[in-house]
Amino acid sequence: MFPFKRYQIRSYEVGLLFREEEFQGLLKAGTYTFFDPLGKVSVDVVSQREPRLDHEKLDLMIRSGALADQAIVLDLKDNERGLVWIENRFSHILPPGQYAFWTTQKQVRVEIVDTRTVRFEHDQFKTIVRSKLAPLTLNVTTVRRDQVGVLFIDGRYVDSLPPGEYAFWKDAAEAKVVEIDMRETIVDVGGQEIMTADKVTLRLNAVVTYKVVDARKTVSQTDDVRQALYRDTQLVLRSVVGARELDTFLTDKDAVAKDIEDSVRRRATELGLELASVGIRDVILPGDMKELMNKVTEAHKAAEANLISRREETAAIRSQANTAKLLADNPTLMRLRELEVLEKIAASGKLNIIVGDKGLSDKVINLL
Repeated sequence: MFPFKRYQIRSYEVGLLFREEEFQGLLKAGTYTFFDPLGKVSVDVVSQREPRLDHEKLDLMIRSGALADQAIVLDLKDNERGLVWIENRFSHILPPGQYAFWTTQKQVRVEIVDTRTVRFEHDQFKTIVRSKLAPLTLNVTTVRRDQVGVLFIDGRYVDSLPPGEYAFWKDAAEAKVVEIDMRETIVDVGGQEIMTADKVTLRLNAVVTYKVVDARKTVSQTDDVRQALYRDTQLVLRSVVGARELDTFLTDKDAVAKDIEDSVRRRATELGLELASVGIRDVILPGDMKELMNKVTEAHKAAEANLISRREETAAIRSQANTAKLLADNPTLMRLRELEVLEKIAASGKLNIIVGDKGLSDKVINLL
């Protein structure tokens, strides 16, 4: 073993001097020779072109204070994170721990942030959250267009977030964003078999159109607002339709629909919803009931047609009776009526008059 050790340190390097595993100091650029027959001296040569000093005995170097003039020294607590900028370009995020960055070769800046503010916000947000190592320390979520994100931290409501990108510190707290669609939505309540008050079973299809107006209430009141609205509409249909007889229901469906809408609207408000419309789309009768209804309708129409015919006949007879009475009371009108008849007969073809006895001849001559 050679008793002498020689080290050459270039202008962009620094030597970390150790004696018996204890840090002794930094060696600047130059050539160093140590007499070390027992092998107690060692020098680790590191490049300052790589800003971060990564060494297993970094804690010893920091405690010695030797790095203060040449490096940025950090000791990040559990609630702190470091944003590292090298040459004015974002590099990475530092978790809790001890760090040192050389400042002699490159410009280094470290911004310390407190993770007790669980939501991460920064004027260069997109640059930071899209960096390669950001997922190690940040949970990034996106609220899509036409959505609202309801933010809960440790189970407590904090805020309603508009569309955009958001980030939250990992291990600082449990942050959860629930997305709610704010667009108008349709719930099809189909195939509902309901018995009316007079024991007739109907099949109804209803449609409910709604939109969310209070995202916080929608998330807090139920785990599935669509299913809750479907269930409540189903119960309202059974309550409103089941309280009416078939004829009443069929003749006043608008009133039934309004009662259903009023009842569903009250429940929708409790769920943070605003109803646009509620309506009965289809009413399906059983086969035998449909046939019976057709017969009843046919009978009604036949009765109406018969009544109209009788009215027309009565009016015609009444008109004829009035005409006959008028002619009987006025001989001149009777004579004019007779002349009109002869005129029509003559216009239709050749008129031959055959006169028998003298009395009939005189009457015809007098008539002409």
